[in-house]
Amino acid sequence: MNPEQHQSSGIHLIADLHGIAPDQLTDPAALENLLRRSAVAAGASIIYSHFHTFGTGQGVTGVVLLAESHISIHTWPECGFAAADIFMCGGAQPERALEMIVSALRPASSGIRTIERGDGGKDRRPVG
Repeated sequence: MNPEQHQSSGIHLIADLHGIAPDQLTDPAALENLLRRSAVAAGASIIYSHFHTFGTGQGVTGVVLLAESHISIHTWPECGFAAADIFMCGGAQPERALEMIVSALRPASSGIRTIERGDGGKDRRPVG
């Protein structure tokens, strides 16, 4: 297929969320629940999820595996920071998942990057 004819394989949102209350970033069950609800709100199909805490009052890392790809989060409560990664293809709407995450965590500021994946290699570099 000609790269100019190739359509996107999905949207990948990279979110840096700053100024979050530390207690919002330490509970793996609450974060898992939030990301699972976000996936459903985006119209995605959940396959599996796994969340890990690094100890009482410490950060959490977790992923929700989707038929449409994934949502992941890594938290640093000592910095009030969370890094979220949302990649979805098909009819899923990753922006809806991000809206739900931002609404729940209430960051003071955020930096969001949107990447169109599989866009025909516009920025392709050779490997190796």
